[in-house]
Amino acid sequence: MPAKIRLQRFGKKGYAYYHIVVADVRAPRDGKFIEKIGSYNPNTNPATIEINREKAVEWLQNGAQPTDTARAILSYKGVLFKHHLQLGVSKGKVTQEVADAKFAAWEGEKMSKIGNKVSSLADTKREDAKKRLADEAKVKESRAKAAEDKITAANATETEVAEAPAEAPAEEAGETPAAE
Repeated sequence: MPAKIRLQRFGKKGYAYYHIVVADVRAPRDGKFIEKIGSYNPNTNPATIEINREKAVEWLQNGAQPTDTARAILSYKGVLFKHHLQLGVSKGKVTQEVADAKFAAWEGEKMSKIGNKVSSLADTKREDAKKRLADEAKVKESRAKAAEDKITAANATETEVAEAPAEAPAEEAGETPAAE
């Protein structure tokens, strides 16, 4: 029974997340599986990947073949590198301590890269928020100025209207001030 490491889709339309499973090749994508070894959520930035490395390496050593997407995920999380180091240990090329030290160094470097990406995304988000607030303040200021101009114009017309009614009754009667 050939086994595959592949993704099993969950979630609603347009907002999918996946379980990383080991399944029989003949089983349908979202059907029966042998074992769940992790999860993958591409909706977050950076994507959230949780995987049981030991189980994944064990399945790779037993001959399970990952799909293209699963291979990319396993490579990103270091499962394929760990599998490669374990092959070297089993052949006697390196000792377990050296292999563990290499993997720890790789993992530290990878975590620092991910941490830098998360911090840069947070900085970008803060800068965008500051820019939006500044733009909103400008719009608010222009609206307040327009409202003040409108009130000033209304007050000016009221003073004109207040002065005009004193002359209006004489004109309405048909009498002109000079004719008297």
